[in-house]
Amino acid sequence: MKPPSVLDARGRYERRMYGWSDDAADGCFVHTVRLDDDTGGIELRATCTLAPDYEIRDGELRVLDGEVAPSVRAAIPRLVGVRLVSGLGRRLGEILGREPGAAIVADAVFEVARLGRQVAKVPAAVTATIAPDDAAACRNLDMAGWADLPGSCFTYSAAGGALLATRRVVATMPPAFYSPAPGATRVFVRRKLARLVLTGERLHLFSSMHDDVHGFDLHYEIDLAADTIVAADSTVSRLPYRGLCDEPQARLQAMIGQPVDALLRKRSGALLGGELGCAQLFDLTSDVLKLLDVV
Repeated sequence: MKPPSVLDARGRYERRMYGWSDDAADGCFVHTVRLDDDTGGIELRATCTLAPDYEIRDGELRVLDGEVAPSVRAAIPRLVGVRLVSGLGRRLGEILGREPGAAIVADAVFEVARLGRQVAKVPAAVTATIAPDDAAACRNLDMAGWADLPGSCFTYSAAGGALLATRRVVATMPPAFYSPAPGATRVFVRRKLARLVLTGERLHLFSSMHDDVHGFDLHYEIDLAADTIVAADSTVSRLPYRGLCDEPQARLQAMIGQPVDALLRKRSGALLGGELGCAQLFDLTSDVLKLLDVV
């Protein structure tokens, strides 16, 4: 395996993401995503509806640095009406094309979609009756507010629900989070970092995410001569449900020994995600694997 083409002369690459969600009228949120690396950066603002539609109502792109083709800039109004659901990648390919800047704009739309799955507008009269330490009630609130959550990961699976009844589980977000004040800003804030570091015949992949609910720092080590992942570890400092979301974190070890090929991202979905896994583990892994030329 050759070192990825994104690496600079020092054998490094870094991409940064800063995103946040502001309350908006008509049952919407405005999600803002800034993405940048050493070649350029953009800021995408999108007004979107809540679950289950996740529909873009308005979008605005700012180019902070680097090149974004005129055709990509001109395509932003065509994002209106796009739903941030399954098939999004194909739809973005049709709208944005393959000109310079299209890939980073598409990545920003995916980050908007992820932000959209973190915020809700539940009447305060409902959340006011839930005790902050009632993890079961908070979990039920999640599944009522986001129809696509049940079965999406271990925490929202039947197995997770059964385990919840057998141990102490601590919910990170207070019930009031689900009922933001009208016009509230920075209701949810997220930072992410993807970094590649080449050290001799080893390539190190770092992928981290820190927000109001999650704290993940992942590391993979690839043996370039063998085209194989030889190490995988993580530090998980914050989870939505401590004592429950911890369960699937050990699945990261299944990545050790995996060949680095064109099917690795797909295999990682089965190894890390799904009903017994963790969606964040899969997303963070998939994001950094995209930076490799072979996957």
